[in-house]
Amino acid sequence: MDTARIEALLARQRRVILGITGPPGAGKTRVAEEIASAFDDAVHVPMDGFHLADVELRRLGRLDRKGAIDTFDAYGYLALLDRIRRQPKQTVYAPAFDRDIEQPVAGSIAVPPEVRVVVTEGNYLLDDDDPWPAIAARLDEVWFVDVAPEERHHRLVARHIQFGKSREQAEAWVRTVDEPNAARIEKRRPSADLVVTL
Repeated sequence: MDTARIEALLARQRRVILGITGPPGAGKTRVAEEIASAFDDAVHVPMDGFHLADVELRRLGRLDRKGAIDTFDAYGYLALLDRIRRQPKQTVYAPAFDRDIEQPVAGSIAVPPEVRVVVTEGNYLLDDDDPWPAIAARLDEVWFVDVAPEERHHRLVARHIQFGKSREQAEAWVRTVDEPNAARIEKRRPSADLVVTL
């Protein structure tokens, strides 16, 4: 990973917030974790903690397309980034997403005051619908993770099977939910500060 870019930012400011984006299955989490592990004072804060809970998605009629842009609490995510950007003297707690139960879990990730690098990752960091431009404005850079479509498809199907779907259900979900989301995300690639090819 290009840690030199982050070190250059750190030379100019107290805390850096780096965004990692890309389509589902591209490898965003892997990239974010690798970057965070390269610094002693870094933390990984995924956007996935802002998935709406299934009970709310069911109420809204959106459970069958969980992962689409309107299935996240985007304004909640923006508020968290604002708190992290302000660098309070208190620890900021962020939610995580537990894949075993497929639900967000509040207060799971600590961002202490001494943390200098916050790596956040999610699908829609470069989207142009509100409030995503405001979210992008809170990030010092946004890197786009790119991978071959066939590999991405394979990873997604395997992930859905791992967490309980049949192969047929997994293929259908990738085709009807993940791929439309991916097409939307791909359109914003030119806005990224850096493209990371895996």
